[in-house]
Amino acid sequence: MSDAPDERTRAVLAGMGAPESLAGPLVGALGPQAAEELAEDPWRLLALPSITPDQADYCARRALGGAASPDDPRRGRALVGRLLSAAVREGSTTVEERELGRALRSMRIADPGPSIEAALDDGAVMAFEVFPEDAEDDFAGGEAPEMPDPDRFFAPARIGLAEQDLGEGIARLASTSEPIMDPATASETVDAAAGRLGAGIPAETAAAAVASIMRGVTVLQHGAASAEALRQVLACLAEAAADSGVGLAVASPTAQTASYVNAVLGGALRVGAAAGEAPEGPAEAEEAAGAAPAETAEDPAPQKPEEGAGASGAPGDEDAPAPEPPSPEDGQGGRGPGDPVAEAAAGLAALSGRTPEAAEQNGTAQDGAAQDGAGQDSDGRVGGRAEAAPSVASASVPLGRLLEAGVPIPAGIVAVTDAMALDVERAAALVEACEDGTHLVLFADPAEAPSARPGQVVADLVRSRLAAVAELPADPSPGPLGALASAVAGGDLAQVDAPGREVVLVPAASGAEAAHRAVQLVGDSIPRALGISAEHVQIVAATRGGEAGTDALNRACKERFNPGPGALRGLDPGDRVLLGGDGPGYSAGDIGYLRSSGEGGGRPRVELPGGAAVPVDPAHLRPGWAVTVAAAHGSRWPAAVAVFGPETRGSRPQVYTALTRATRHLSIVHAAGPDLARAVAERASLPRTTRLVDVIREG
Repeated sequence: MSDAPDERTRAVLAGMGAPESLAGPLVGALGPQAAEELAEDPWRLLALPSITPDQADYCARRALGGAASPDDPRRGRALVGRLLSAAVREGSTTVEERELGRALRSMRIADPGPSIEAALDDGAVMAFEVFPEDAEDDFAGGEAPEMPDPDRFFAPARIGLAEQDLGEGIARLASTSEPIMDPATASETVDAAAGRLGAGIPAETAAAAVASIMRGVTVLQHGAASAEALRQVLACLAEAAADSGVGLAVASPTAQTASYVNAVLGGALRVGAAAGEAPEGPAEAEEAAGAAPAETAEDPAPQKPEEGAGASGAPGDEDAPAPEPPSPEDGQGGRGPGDPVAEAAAGLAALSGRTPEAAEQNGTAQDGAAQDGAGQDSDGRVGGRAEAAPSVASASVPLGRLLEAGVPIPAGIVAVTDAMALDVERAAALVEACEDGTHLVLFADPAEAPSARPGQVVADLVRSRLAAVAELPADPSPGPLGALASAVAGGDLAQVDAPGREVVLVPAASGAEAAHRAVQLVGDSIPRALGISAEHVQIVAATRGGEAGTDALNRACKERFNPGPGALRGLDPGDRVLLGGDGPGYSAGDIGYLRSSGEGGGRPRVELPGGAAVPVDPAHLRPGWAVTVAAAHGSRWPAAVAVFGPETRGSRPQVYTALTRATRHLSIVHAAGPDLARAVAERASLPRTTRLVDVIREG
């Protein structure tokens, strides 16, 4: 037998009647010893999500004969792992023991106990105990009550440890933080920020800023149309961070949102801005949020979509030509002053003491002098930071890049926008990177769906009552996009007046028609009628499968916008891509353009919004012309096309999230019938099972 892992695995698969094509995926899931593990335990097949328990049982009977039993601990161990993995994919972080037992019994396991113990012994599953909140705690008759039996929960070890670390880290920040300044000084700082912005700050917004200055962990809740409140609070935090010398870092989940947030902020974080230099306002910010991906010296601009007919009910003139690609001269490309991601890289470099060039390229550590501030904090706080006083970053950075800058984060205030997209693993990494005493400020829209990955961090943090919670007001003129978001948040999928075609409904009779309309909108109607170029229009689909799902939409967009042989995992340079994992200089959820395929042994390079092309792991590349709602969570684009095919089985949070990804224009391609409005009205939440509240309360 060959020594190659794939060859050995193919031989074992053949012996148990399984397709030999599974060898590669199994080696990827189990490692180079996949053949040996599979020969000893045929149920290891269940490491592949595509294999059903019945299929694994068939192969086990072929391999083991009469020794194969439904109660075999190996089978039980694999089924426990399968059930926990399925719960994680649905967003839960844990499964309660009784629920797990019921599921195992439904799979012909008479006694779940040995199966659960086998999974625990394997080390891939962990058990956690939680004492009921309503346990009797009085001392009736002068005797101490008996301790109740704890509830037991089980989780994949990686997820369980991350949730434990997150809860303990949140409790650590809350217990070690002190007010950055006294209330009177904090109010004066808010007034100073208002003077710098040249506009008054509403009392509700000012109170939220003061709460963030006074408390160690704060959740600032807001709606879809609260850009000005976000700008004002961050300006106040920048003022407080500069006055107190603790420093400020601002992060967003993805590169797309970092660009949007920086456009909204304008110069609001530049505490030391030159006299007379007025920061951009919200109107200018919205325009700047449409900046195109920057061109690199060796790479062409994104391919221009070819001409096509406009969609029924969509904006545009059927016979008008498609617009030319944006140029640096028209403010839609290039890397001139004011480029949001360039500002973000400079701000990160200032915080971490690294050069902007190093921060832009790949986020790897390099030496360099900090750009802002010098000297020690007024109270002598250094605690692992550089001896120079932490600076105020001039812009938001993608969260992954902030975490790459080193541990601890060199700032006493760390603010994260779009925090509903945080899962327990990313949130745990963030909290671990915060020093004792750091003030953590999370901006979150509670109407959005929880993270696509396991956990409901913001909701659990609010429920724990450990964090300060404040509400931010909506912008005075939220516009049609804000009105639609407000209606959906209240359970009504209503039509809104949109005289400027900010919201357009495109009905479709079938999934195929919906896909056709969506591609037309991106390639022709929106660019022609609204002047938003195709590379700033993102398709967000409710499903992956079906004629109007992301798989079909990506095939159609690939054929229209960048046809090619697909030499790199079905992709070619010029394709829009979604990054499905984290790496140096990029984060899962980032969307950019593939610039080179990595021929000659190098890694493929992807150009992110406003930034240089970064080398990426080929395994992280996915088609990105169309993305699911889960993949779009935490990102925003100037224009979005939300596609609801006949297969859509949505909920209010999912629909709300899909409809709030656009900052200037939203086209809704609707083929889901009345079920979509019913889901918005009746399915108001996405229940998940998590332990974070209990971990936080235990401290």
